[in-house]
Amino acid sequence: MKTIPNVFSNNDITVTYNPCECINAERCAKELSNVFRQHIIPWIDLDGESTDKIIQQVKKCPSGALKFHSNQKEVA
Repeated sequence: MKTIPNVFSNNDITVTYNPCECINAERCAKELSNVFRQHIIPWIDLDGESTDKIIQQVKKCPSGALKFHSNQKEVA
């Protein structure tokens, strides 16, 4: 069964979560629990911490289930 990734955005970034890739290491929730909340829906709250800290945590995801991209448009 294919699952559509969950998408969460703030002014700076968009974070996607693909549950089919997740290995449930719980690293995100243990290390940044005010953003990655286990028992609250929506479970990702990008207002819970600075964008830089969220990016650092997403980069630590061991399975790659969490990804991010910048919402800023490049000026040519």
